[in-house]
Amino acid sequence: MLAAQRKARILDEVSLSGAKRITDLAEALGVSEVTIRRDVEQLAGQGLVDKVHGGVTANSLSSTVEPPFSFNSMREQAAKDAMALVAADLVRPGMAVALMGGSTVYALAKRLRDLASLTIVTNSVPISDFFAQNPRADQTVVLTGGVRTPTDSLVGNIASEVFSRFNLDLVFMGTHGMDSEFGFSSPNLVEAETNREVIRRASKFVVLADHTKWGIRGFTSFANFESADIVITTEGISRNSLATLKAAVKDVRVASAS
Repeated sequence: MLAAQRKARILDEVSLSGAKRITDLAEALGVSEVTIRRDVEQLAGQGLVDKVHGGVTANSLSSTVEPPFSFNSMREQAAKDAMALVAADLVRPGMAVALMGGSTVYALAKRLRDLASLTIVTNSVPISDFFAQNPRADQTVVLTGGVRTPTDSLVGNIASEVFSRFNLDLVFMGTHGMDSEFGFSSPNLVEAETNREVIRRASKFVVLADHTKWGIRGFTSFANFESADIVITTEGISRNSLATLKAAVKDVRVASAS
């Protein structure tokens, strides 16, 4: 298991239970306690978890921090692939599509590379790099500029200015959390401002948020539920949460990760 995969697993375990013992993590991941302690030290140094005697707990400042792209891309992979499959069905040749930063939308990008005649505008460095690996003559990929976030997204005034010049058919956007009162949110104030500008420029606003995002609030909200045209989530969301989502959003689609 790669170090990034291991750290992603630690974050998942801690986020689900709130706290974990070092010994339990070592057993679950099949590595030494020394290795887990080193991983926890690094995660704590990034503000992603809190160290306690003999274990690790979820960070009380989690609303303002977000794991790097390298960690997030290895979390909930089956859920991301399932949502990407559903989302890809919305895209047609000839469309102008905004793919925003984050590992969930990156999973969608991988399904769009072979689709003809697309114009893609993105603030995601990994997404831009992905399309550049095997470029197509019938695809146009525009990478915005701006300040780089831990998730390798470009945000700020420059990114917002670029997006303001386009008329977009679809915007696909992930979210740090979704909450019935707080809406869709981000740990990054500047990222949230960029997201709002992109939403204004798109005919349809599509949110990709797996069931683990429910009830989580990032530092700042960038859209309420009613702003979304489509929300794609995953099985595992509770019946009550799904009902709340459907009451506010016209089109809610539940992807199966099985």
